[in-house]
Amino acid sequence: MLSDRDTLLRRLHEFRSEHRDLDTVIVRLSDQAGPDQLAVQRLKKRKLVLKDEIARLESLLIPNSIA
Repeated sequence: MLSDRDTLLRRLHEFRSEHRDLDTVIVRLSDQAGPDQLAVQRLKKRKLVLKDEIARLESLLIPNSIA
């Protein structure tokens, strides 16, 4: 069975991958003649949600250090 840390790392990898994929899709849609602005806007919003989730997972994985 996977540990909590392994599960978080797997989810982090999945979110980073989806975030990169969204970059590609957004660029392709934007390059089209007459891009679907609503679709681009929704993808950008999803990308921001993923960015927040990635930051949250990273903070859970990196222990707070007392300097």
